[in-house]
Amino acid sequence: MASHRKWSPTGTRIAGIRTPALATAALTSVALLSQTANAAPSADSKPSIEEVEKKVDDLYHQAEAATEKYNATREKTAQQRKRVDSLLDDVAQRTEKLNTARDELGSFAAAQYRTGASAPDTATLLLADNPQDYFDQTQLMSRLTSRQKVAVDDYITEQAATTKKRAEASQSLQTLTTTQSALRTSKADVQRKLAEARDLLSKLTADEKARLAAIEKKKQEAADRKAAELAQQQAAAEKKAQEAAARQQTTTGTTGTTGSSATDSSYTAKADKALAFARAQVGKPYVWGATGPGSYDCSGLTQAAWKTAGVDLPRTTWDQVNVGTTVPLSDIKPGDLVFFYDDISHVGLYVGNGMMIHAPKPGAYVREESIFYGGESIIHSVVRPA
Repeated sequence: MASHRKWSPTGTRIAGIRTPALATAALTSVALLSQTANAAPSADSKPSIEEVEKKVDDLYHQAEAATEKYNATREKTAQQRKRVDSLLDDVAQRTEKLNTARDELGSFAAAQYRTGASAPDTATLLLADNPQDYFDQTQLMSRLTSRQKVAVDDYITEQAATTKKRAEASQSLQTLTTTQSALRTSKADVQRKLAEARDLLSKLTADEKARLAAIEKKKQEAADRKAAELAQQQAAAEKKAQEAAARQQTTTGTTGTTGSSATDSSYTAKADKALAFARAQVGKPYVWGATGPGSYDCSGLTQAAWKTAGVDLPRTTWDQVNVGTTVPLSDIKPGDLVFFYDDISHVGLYVGNGMMIHAPKPGAYVREESIFYGGESIIHSVVRPA
């Protein structure tokens, strides 16, 4: 905190008044200090490489979360469009039936008129808001033949059903319009985050880019070490389990396949199919909202991989995390889904030895990478989908 003591320059004073030379020097110093305080930030105030890296990572994370929101909205839009199309088809069919019923009513009304029978005003009938009230008021129903009564009933039924379906179609169209607006907003949000990240990276000098690459390399090396540690822990646990099983077999003399082993075998067979598919996608670009075959986003890749094994996963990470059984990280097996971040905005397919195949982020390609690529703290959960 700055001192509040009054500054007292040294120098000659005459009758308590500072000499002009000293006064001028003091004023000059104050002016220079003021200019320095108001000057533009120096080069030292530029964000550090570490800060730029964190900002870019945060933006990519936000973009991925927005991508999952986009995926969810797009899926909802597709469902609503199907419903609207179905309702409009139904309305068209009912309208045709209504027209047929109206024509038949007009025919028998005209026939009654030609025979001199008391007939209703056909135009009034067909334009009536409530045909049932009209028929009741004219007491016509008691004079109609069975065939004519059927025609009247058909007309009344179809008019009510058509009116209802038209209302449903109108409401569904309104809902679809709202969802499409949300879809455009989600898309714009993704594009905005990605543009901001690209802008930050574009401003780095060659030296800064080299330093950023060195930071990324150190992170990758640390992630690989963590993956190796997990692999060693799992190998030790597996060996211990096998030894325990062998001791039990020696003691009891029992052999054969247990129910648990049969379940594991079934899961392994499915997981192998999913992993084979995922490995074949390595090198393809990450494209947000993509589900293959030329490109993928993270949840699009896991969905496509498990589909080859006969398991239908939902479209988004937020839904995929709820399908299957959650298992501890220590019990993770090849084929399991690994979810990341508190908002569950990223997912990868575990391949074993602490590694996974995933579609990382925009600008990157489907690749095999340590599940600790961003540190253990960002791992949200592990789910066995089948």
